[in-house]
Amino acid sequence: MKSQPILLIIAIAMTATACGKVGDLEPRTGNSLPPKAYGQMTAQTSAILSTPSVQARPGRTDELLKRSDRREDDPFDVPPGEEPIAFNPEQPTQSAKPNPK
Repeated sequence: MKSQPILLIIAIAMTATACGKVGDLEPRTGNSLPPKAYGQMTAQTSAILSTPSVQARPGRTDELLKRSDRREDDPFDVPPGEEPIAFNPEQPTQSAKPNPK
């Protein structure tokens, strides 16, 4: 019979959360919306104030990768202690090979 108090608490919590206000946001009685800023054309409304700016929520791009290209070797991506291969723009890139000493 320990489950009855728990069910009662859950039922009260669900009832309390179900009676939230649905509608436009309005300032409390006695308060007003912020005044219009200098240079602003229209007055502030609750919808404008509650909408995040583009900087706060930037748009996303849905551009998919159209084709896959093989990445060229990076001549400077060598393990520590090895010298990078000299870059020659007239020759195609080569993978780095260790220099025998």
